[in-house]
Amino acid sequence: MPLRTEHVAIVGAGFAGTLLAINLLRHGGTRVTLIERQPERIARGVAYAAAGAEHLLNVRAGNMSAFDDDATHFVRWLERNELGDATMFAPRRLYGAYLRELLEESLRGSGAELRIVHAEAVALSRRDAGCRLTLADGASLDADVVVLAPGNLPPHTPPGITAEVECSERYFGDPWAHNLVEGLKAIDTVVLIGSGLTAVDVALSLDAEGFAGTVIAVSRRGLRPHVHAAMPPAVGLREKPADRLSDLVRHVRRRADEIGWRGAVDELRPVTQLLWGGADEITRARFLRHLRPFWDVHRHRLAPAVATRIGALVGAGRLRIAAGKLATSRLVPEGIELTWRRRSESAIETMTAARVVNCTGPQGDLMRSPEPLIASLLAAGAIQPDPLRIGIHVDQQSRVIDASGCANDRLYCIGPMTRGAFWEVVAVPDLRRQNGALARRLTHAEWVNAAL
Repeated sequence: MPLRTEHVAIVGAGFAGTLLAINLLRHGGTRVTLIERQPERIARGVAYAAAGAEHLLNVRAGNMSAFDDDATHFVRWLERNELGDATMFAPRRLYGAYLRELLEESLRGSGAELRIVHAEAVALSRRDAGCRLTLADGASLDADVVVLAPGNLPPHTPPGITAEVECSERYFGDPWAHNLVEGLKAIDTVVLIGSGLTAVDVALSLDAEGFAGTVIAVSRRGLRPHVHAAMPPAVGLREKPADRLSDLVRHVRRRADEIGWRGAVDELRPVTQLLWGGADEITRARFLRHLRPFWDVHRHRLAPAVATRIGALVGAGRLRIAAGKLATSRLVPEGIELTWRRRSESAIETMTAARVVNCTGPQGDLMRSPEPLIASLLAAGAIQPDPLRIGIHVDQQSRVIDASGCANDRLYCIGPMTRGAFWEVVAVPDLRRQNGALARRLTHAEWVNAAL
């Protein structure tokens, strides 16, 4: 018998949580409560709420529909509003407006079926055949099913950043802080810890807000994201890829020689999750340890316009990317003095930064999370880290696996924090697939379709 789900509570109203609420209402028969402590992030999350005009999507509009069963939905929205077409890399804030409009339409059409609560959930307990969420103000909320949609956890403080530096006004643990440029001069240097997509966003923001000084991005390998081809490559999986995750790199290298590296990586999208799911924990850990940085820069690429701007900053000497490792940090009158070692070298170098920004990207180690709800669920044994400690342990149906190893039919998790189970669950095409499957499961749409 299908699980009774007359009321679903979703904790987190970023992209994944908002879209799940919309999908549940599309299928009908379920009341939905969407809980978000930061109203400005509803339907936007961090990626779209904090984006400036200079920040573009990393995927063409033609593959950015919010719905897995309506591939051209976003493109039709763009065309209807005369904002672009399927080939464009849309501004992220524009995509946030698209999501917000979808939510507002759902609110208008749902009657009392959708409720948005501006509050912070801090605890969860089982109650009869459902769950009870406790909110920070002491109120409680009962639901048949609770879905966690926390998005990405903020980055951990990098090794080498002392407590004194971390507490100073010159260190920014939040790369999306609005006051990052305040007080900076053209002679100043800003150091970014990390050189991936987050560092690219911060470099663009600094430039857009008028910072004329030098930006240095330091990461272990000094890699930066690659760029999409001018036009999307014609990609179709023409052969069976490697059976094992451990053979994947060999396969990609060979295919890259044949069709180019963009095509070789892109053609794996339909099978990446299958390869990840079939790999053992040792192989997955080896992949993360040795290959993840290279996978990320090839898989999550920049819009051509963004890559051009970054290239111009590098060419002008205003952005430098260095491979190395931070050793120590301390406050000095001029800012933050950093000592670091270049990759493959033993000599220690010193530089002074007016600002240091943590651009290491989202993390997933639950044991280091300051979030009250996560801490409470961990303490109660209701959730546990996945074996790789990169997110919340879930099964293939997105059910949370508790400390005893049992999957909970009343508690689910969606979004990037399920990467331990699915790996590729960060970009919109992957998120909407997970989202649509869970919405159909919770509304029993899959049972209805089977009966028909």
